[in-house]
Amino acid sequence: MQRAGMWGGGAGGRTALALLLLLGGAGPAAAAQVGPVSGLPMPRYVSLKSDRVNLREGPSKEHRTAWVFQRAGLPVEIVAEFDNWRRIRDSEGSEGWVLHSLLSGRRTALVAPWRKGEVVPLMTQAGGGGVAANLQTGLVVTVRRCDRSWCRVSGREFDGFVDQKMLWGVYADERVD
Repeated sequence: MQRAGMWGGGAGGRTALALLLLLGGAGPAAAAQVGPVSGLPMPRYVSLKSDRVNLREGPSKEHRTAWVFQRAGLPVEIVAEFDNWRRIRDSEGSEGWVLHSLLSGRRTALVAPWRKGEVVPLMTQAGGGGVAANLQTGLVVTVRRCDRSWCRVSGREFDGFVDQKMLWGVYADERVD
């Protein structure tokens, strides 16, 4: 597929910027950047606002829907911005464009989705303590805070601490307040 073909023309400067973001906006150099539209850090984690979010091949409603997410609260990573559109990546590495209004700044995470069928201990306190519960891998949790080592997470019937390395939706060295 020729990526330039997805743009279909338009305002030259904006198209060039969008193409630049599409092709290179998520590389290692992007880690210390801010989004050209939002001014927020890039890349960054957010969550889906709605139970139905279309993942499109390009940043417009004219582009084909490649996938439909059906899980509000699912964490995704923003890797590029263009106008009212955000290029996102899910925990399995799939990427596409969604309208920014379908995304929320509410922080959520998936419990160790790479360890399918296992459980991860939810501790009563950061750094240890007793096991409050065992969380299924792939479970979506609300991230309350992280100290670069442990995260306080909660859900319908649980509240406790998880090793930060066991979450997809929080960077390894990130502090969340």
